Amino acid sequence: MPLHDWTDDRGFDSLHLVWQNQLLEWVQPRLPPEYRAYMGGVPSLSFDAPNGRPDLGVRNWNPGPDAAEPQTALATTEPDIETAATFELDPMRAVHIDLHGVLIAAIEIISPRNKDRPSARARYLGRCLGYLRQAVHLMVIDVLPRPTGFSFADEVGRDLGQPLPPTPTPFAVSYRVGGPTPDGTLVATWRRPLAVGQPLPMLPLPLNLRQEVPIDLEHTYREAARRVYLT
Repeated sequence: MPLHDWTDDRGFDSLHLVWQNQLLEWVQPRLPPEYRAYMGGVPSLSFDAPNGRPDLGVRNWNPGPDAAEPQTALATTEPDIETAATFELDPMRAVHIDLHGVLIAAIEIISPRNKDRPSARARYLGRCLGYLRQAVHLMVIDVLPRPTGFSFADEVGRDLGQPLPPTPTPFAVSYRVGGPTPDGTLVATWRRPLAVGQPLPMLPLPLNLRQEVPIDLEHTYREAARRVYLT
């Protein structure tokens, strides 16, 4: 199934969900014993802050009638300030792989909401780097060409100090974390540029320094497109 042109991303949300499920179905039977794949929620909170600041409503609380009474060991102390903060749970889900309850690897498909404004791009970049800094192997798939000139692969590579040529969207990239060196931690990277109208490649998802699962992006994308009637 050749890659569609997602310059107009209407309908991508449906593909996004189905493609994740196809990736899950591909990975699960190919894992070694004791590894488990599942659709996991992204373990983070994010501020709904379109103006760059958290949405905070500050309220002053009058002390109650007992505020002046001597405190006992079980009494609570009054806070310096109490505010009402609006938190938005991150709704994104990803394919997670764990071993004995420890997150080992993740597959993320970038959605329009991950890159539709600077704050969203900064938040998602932080999430990608957070996986790697916690020694979680990661695959990121981005088939959305907008915004022009921006690439998460390039931003992650810049943060890691990897001297790689630019990789504009669409792309798929995989990271293996592990192997200490005197200068830090080794991060191996596989970058695969994608092209509209061309089949998608195979890409390894590392599980450790010696094992990986080959991910057939073409097969999983084709099945997802078929199920959402893009064929």
